[in-house]
Amino acid sequence: MTDDSLTTPTSDDSTPRSHSREVIDTREAYLEAVEKITAGYGPIAVDAERASGFKFSQRAYLIQLYRRGSGSFLFDPPAIGSFSELNDAIASQEWILHAASQDLACLREVGLDPKVIFDTELAARLLGIPRVGLGSVVEEFLGIHLKKEHSAADWSRRPLPESWLEYAALDVELLPDLRDKLAELLIENSKAVIAAQEFEATRAKEPKPAAAEPWRRLTGVHSLRNPRNVAVARELWYARDALAREQDVSPGRLVPDASLVAAARVLPESKRDLVNMREFSGRASRTEIDRWWAALEAGRAVTELPVNRRSEDTLPPPRSWADRNPEADARLKAARAALAELSEFVNIPVENLLTPEILRRVSWTPPTESTAGVVGSTLAGLGARPWQVELTAQPIAQAFVDAHQSLENDSDASS
Repeated sequence: MTDDSLTTPTSDDSTPRSHSREVIDTREAYLEAVEKITAGYGPIAVDAERASGFKFSQRAYLIQLYRRGSGSFLFDPPAIGSFSELNDAIASQEWILHAASQDLACLREVGLDPKVIFDTELAARLLGIPRVGLGSVVEEFLGIHLKKEHSAADWSRRPLPESWLEYAALDVELLPDLRDKLAELLIENSKAVIAAQEFEATRAKEPKPAAAEPWRRLTGVHSLRNPRNVAVARELWYARDALAREQDVSPGRLVPDASLVAAARVLPESKRDLVNMREFSGRASRTEIDRWWAALEAGRAVTELPVNRRSEDTLPPPRSWADRNPEADARLKAARAALAELSEFVNIPVENLLTPEILRRVSWTPPTESTAGVVGSTLAGLGARPWQVELTAQPIAQAFVDAHQSLENDSDASS
């Protein structure tokens, strides 16, 4: 792959960008839009709006699309259903997204699955841009100020206000021009190959498997020391999750995490006591009181109590390494310092140079030899991209050697 693998087409779009912000919510209008999009040219800018914090599901409630020569399109996914026809027409073209990892899952849910992407947020990160939100990047490179006041709105609302539609359309209409500018800079900075590998890694990343015990994500549950209290918290979490799924409402809007943990800690003796708990609040705290009381009683009655488990594949937190594994602690600190220096030199954020989890794993369980080749093979086996291996293997290997030597010197000095 050569470093001009990211082309920079000229922005000669003569098609006026549509300002008719009508939502496409019928199959007939959708199929007409597919024809128009197919007749356009160049990459396709895509974005999706969800209702995170309002709904249980992470489905898309609006999908925006813009293509030169075609114009802007705002689709209502729940009304349209499958987008297979659109996907057949554009899947092989490059799709431009900003922070693609946030939208790919909900796009795939309706049948939209790109084969090639350009992620403008990732591109900005790789160029060392300090603020990579879409509004900041657009203002930096296109000189246009975008208002982002609707980013956390409830996009399941119908009808959608005109100001929201304008906001949503602008999110895609500016992406092709932004893509071209960023692609040009990636080439100028010899980062086009790096970017292409990162884009593909983002596109091809497998979704995380469902957690075996999802209730452990309950904020504050780790403050409960008694297994019986933890069992009650677990039952309350499952009761709330079932209700949230049934009503398609964000769980925290029914009863906050803090309320569930407070009830599990206090273990009220009666339904009245639970009702009278000031800490037990939320829109469903009283209307669903029978549900919560049943969960409390189930937690009290359960015979198989939850235990504090750490997955065999989970590393201890780095703050405990100095006591638990001083050698690993020394390796991690030395490698972090080396990567911080490299990050400054290549102007790429350290977290993009190498995933922090990969660095922790190779530091905790190092390869048998601290050479660039062996360390590089280990990094690749842990999921590092080729460009990451090429840049970081040697500094990490040297850091491991230095850490080992420093520990030996300290040992000799103390003996």
